[in-house]
Amino acid sequence: MDELEEIRRRKLMELQAQRQRELEELQRQQEMQKQIEMQKKAILRAILEPEARERLSRLKLAHPEIAESVENQLIMLAQSGRLNQRITDEMLVEILRKVAPKRRETKIIRK
Repeated sequence: MDELEEIRRRKLMELQAQRQRELEELQRQQEMQKQIEMQKKAILRAILEPEARERLSRLKLAHPEIAESVENQLIMLAQSGRLNQRITDEMLVEILRKVAPKRRETKIIRK
């Protein structure tokens, strides 16, 4: 019986150690994600006028996937040196018109 208890105890310790490693890895990933978000916000603050930044944050609430895509594109342009001025609200509206999916109009027909 002592041998069985020892095996159970070792197995439990192994499982606890594995769980601890998984938690530490998750914490590292969350910290890395947090740092990336902070860097993105800093870049966007530098390249967007306040009105454009506000519009983008509102868009993120309604359509997070579109906002994320636009943010990534703007950041890539900024990092590659292809932006020679800050993005105004009007410029952002034009960008959004180009990248937003075309809405299909629904027609209801009576028979």
